[in-house]
Amino acid sequence: MSKFKKKKSGDLPAISTASLPDIVFMLLFFFMVATVMRQNTLMIENRLPVADQVEKLDKKGLIMYIYAGKPSSRYRSSAGNQARIQLNDKFADLSDVKPFVLAERAEAREELVNSLITALKVDGETNMGLVGDIKKELREVQALKINYTTRVGNALDN
Repeated sequence: MSKFKKKKSGDLPAISTASLPDIVFMLLFFFMVATVMRQNTLMIENRLPVADQVEKLDKKGLIMYIYAGKPSSRYRSSAGNQARIQLNDKFADLSDVKPFVLAERAEAREELVNSLITALKVDGETNMGLVGDIKKELREVQALKINYTTRVGNALDN
């Protein structure tokens, strides 16, 4: 007859670390896919107005952004308190709008140039005179597709 051996102690078996690299790479890929890098650093206050009939634009790659508003508190000492224009990551004058649009068109593929949209992200407190001047500059370079970026809400709350 055979003898039965009793377990010596109630120890748990060692944890297998064979799948640990797989888990690490899955986490790495998740964060690579889920992370969105900010394209521009906002140097202005940008509290967007509210609108109730809003459409979302599909192709974000075809949009050139022009920001307008008062400089944020961090930049007020150097830029002043008046509403300013921001193109990419720097303050700009009204005369810089035309070269900005032409440079964006030059970077785009030739077949997509006619599809480029200019998105104006204008603070709700900004005077319409500055917006009208920006639109006049855009008209001179034939950038006629303009989008006003807003938040979703009741338009009467503005």
